[in-house]
Amino acid sequence: MKPGIHPNYRPVLFHDTSANVFFLIGSTAESDRTYQHTDGKTYPYVQLDVSSASHPVYTGQQRQATTEGRIANFNKRFSGFGGKP
Repeated sequence: MKPGIHPNYRPVLFHDTSANVFFLIGSTAESDRTYQHTDGKTYPYVQLDVSSASHPVYTGQQRQATTEGRIANFNKRFSGFGGKP
């Protein structure tokens, strides 16, 4: 391998903020933040909004609050359209 052209591969701590779960994975992700993990070592820290711990496809749970709100808003907005026989 040529020296100096490969990204720095190291352990990085990823934090899923919606499920409050930490993943320590080898990665080349760049981060200027650090966090001390439960093993006592400090790692580069990357915040995530969604991961396998919180995504509905992997957890099997649906988020119905946003869907129900959208349907109700649609029905309220377009309830006057269309003729009633």
